[in-house]
Amino acid sequence: MVYYFTTRCGNYTIYMGKDKYENEDLIKYGHPEDCWFHVDDLSSAHVYLRLKPGMTLDDIPEDCLTDCCALVKANSIQGCKKSSVYVVYTRWKNLKKTSDMVDGQVGFHRPDNVRRTNIEKNNPIVNQLNKTKEEKHPNLAKQQQDRMKEIQTELKEKRKADDKAKRLEELERARIKEERSYDRIMGEHNMTSNAERNATADSTAAEEFEDDFM
Repeated sequence: MVYYFTTRCGNYTIYMGKDKYENEDLIKYGHPEDCWFHVDDLSSAHVYLRLKPGMTLDDIPEDCLTDCCALVKANSIQGCKKSSVYVVYTRWKNLKKTSDMVDGQVGFHRPDNVRRTNIEKNNPIVNQLNKTKEEKHPNLAKQQQDRMKEIQTELKEKRKADDKAKRLEELERARIKEERSYDRIMGEHNMTSNAERNATADSTAAEEFEDDFM
């Protein structure tokens, strides 16, 4: 079972597993857009925020960050009793799972990409989030597979668009080059023709003068 929540702004989805076993599935079947939250140095739920495609950790709205941190604190047996705790968060793709880790335990591929922030107890926010809570039994593996297919399709379409734009740019450069070459040739032709016309005119005038003289 997975619990889903809607952020207070209404634009993002937060979700978490019911227990450590479901947390294992969430770790395994996350999406590239997911951001993972956990209370630092204490046991807690694994809370995920699904970002929009292309967003980074820096793009997370402040109220959404507070929502996730308040929710993960409230779902920590020890953390919920404290006035404040530290919460760590990172992108889902930065989570590392090895065979020697117990259920629910994770490491990080790049520890430098893990952020840490302080959150105080905030029951009003947690209560507001709980009003949006939904229990679902999703097929996480299929959802991940479908999302990966979407990403591959988007990448293919982008490559096609980029290739088309590149071809058009090359054609435009070739057209401009050809026009400049044509203008140069025509310029040289006109200069030659003018000289020839002037020489012809001078020759004709000389012949007419000789005729008149004779």
